[in-house]
Amino acid sequence: MADRMDDVDWSGLFHAEGPASDTPRRLAALLGDDAKAFVDGYTHLWSTTLRREGKAWPATAPTALLVAELLDNPLLGPDDPSLPDAMLAYLYVVGVAADLGERAPEIRSLAEDRAAELRAWTDHYLSADAEVRARMWRDGTGRGELVLDQAALACFDLVPAFLRRTLPHLTSERARRRTCAAAAVGSLARHPSASGQRPELLARLASMAQAAETPYDRATTLIAVGGLGGETRPWLSDPHAGVRLCAALAPGLTGDDTAERMRRELACSPGAFVESFGDMAPPLQFQFTPYKDLLTPAAGR
Repeated sequence: MADRMDDVDWSGLFHAEGPASDTPRRLAALLGDDAKAFVDGYTHLWSTTLRREGKAWPATAPTALLVAELLDNPLLGPDDPSLPDAMLAYLYVVGVAADLGERAPEIRSLAEDRAAELRAWTDHYLSADAEVRARMWRDGTGRGELVLDQAALACFDLVPAFLRRTLPHLTSERARRRTCAAAAVGSLARHPSASGQRPELLARLASMAQAAETPYDRATTLIAVGGLGGETRPWLSDPHAGVRLCAALAPGLTGDDTAERMRRELACSPGAFVESFGDMAPPLQFQFTPYKDLLTPAAGR
């Protein structure tokens, strides 16, 4: 992990709070024994290296590479088996940010053509105070927005590697880890490079949904199935209301009367959906992606 950190010029990247020079130190604390530093690093990972809108900062792609390594590192929370689950959840969010669809070539071309001015904008941003940085997002040049698109493209380019690291966890002995892996696969396997794998992955995910022991696990897996173009219609009659609603979110069911009615129910009463899971949290995708974004898939999807 240290070698991977040293390979990145973190001083040339930024996250939610500004220059990302602090990110390596904070992430390294996730493998240490200092409880306070661990909490600081974990908070930094989730609140600072990701954008709230489910999109990427320039620091997100290299951070995700470190997360992919943390996923299988025995030093990560040896007494807390849920921590690798959280790393899979992070990769799920990165997969959402990287889901550029047909926009990827356009962004790549624009970023290459304007590379010098994007670097200059970033250098200015990194050296500015918070007030100036805030103004830079409103400078009317569109350079800041393209820098963020370039950050998403960096994630897009790494998705095949993230998917390879995620797939083995679909067969984990831990049910919750299998579910977190399913959610991550549901976003990462939307990448064009995974098109040939999707039929096999969909068969595996459908089998996991069928065998799931809890509504949470079944619902989370079904959102992944639907997002990859799989068939979720059999679960529209599931005994659990939350599972039925998650099955109805599949883009392939757009226009289906039953699914459309359920979508409207979710749009009108998201609280009732959350309550249907009782003491359990709603599916992973609802914890990190606003439900409205699931009802109306992003343009890149």
